[in-house]
Amino acid sequence: MLGLPDGIRACLFDMDGVLTRTATVHMAAWKRTFDEFLRARDPGAREFSQDDYNRFVDGKPRADGVRDFLAGRGITLPEGTADDGPDAATVHGVGQRKNVLLLRELDEHGVDVYPGSLRFLEAARAAGLATAVVTASANGEQVVAAGGFGPLIDARVDGVVAAAEGLRGKPAPDTFLAGARALGVEPAQAVVFEDALAGVAAGRAGAFGYVVGVDRVGQAEALRRGGADVVVQDLADLLDGTDGGPAMTEDRT
Repeated sequence: MLGLPDGIRACLFDMDGVLTRTATVHMAAWKRTFDEFLRARDPGAREFSQDDYNRFVDGKPRADGVRDFLAGRGITLPEGTADDGPDAATVHGVGQRKNVLLLRELDEHGVDVYPGSLRFLEAARAAGLATAVVTASANGEQVVAAGGFGPLIDARVDGVVAAAEGLRGKPAPDTFLAGARALGVEPAQAVVFEDALAGVAAGRAGAFGYVVGVDRVGQAEALRRGGADVVVQDLADLLDGTDGGPAMTEDRT
């Protein structure tokens, strides 16, 4: 019924782009942050793009995203500390600026939950599977609460938990492995749901039982190359069994 292999006991969901539409809010906040930063250094600098977001930022801890994107532009900043303000010219300062803008966007626009993802969450719980949110976002608790799907989630591993426990961010598998531990299952008994290339890589690196790539931005082939067992446009495609159609393709190599 769920379109998953036998033996799966738990579902590990990335949040932004898989359960919620906040990926677009994150993109908007990152774009404003980086465009303002780049223009201050060089008025003719190339703007931050969707491709930049997909390659350097999506699915990663905030500081890693700042560091990786700026490195791609040949820019190195001092690391700073987590206490840096949003105007500090440091990796953490740029990240803080992004978070200020993100929270402003969330306050103004709220959180949209994908209807198909909500259907799948409800079906997974009805089938007796344990569920966890695994996200790089330090605002995981707030977004889950704002989205109203907290009662369907058994555990949460977010940026706050990762920092407290010293977990490496995606593409390392640490946070997904922590999610499996929190649910009391082995990685082989859990399925990872991810829309980010870094997240799919983390699911593959952790030897999880199944990795579902969720293609929200037209990167299905990249998700497959990165290790997704199946790629869907929406989690409801798994319930509807649209195997072989344009919405759902499986790597059978």
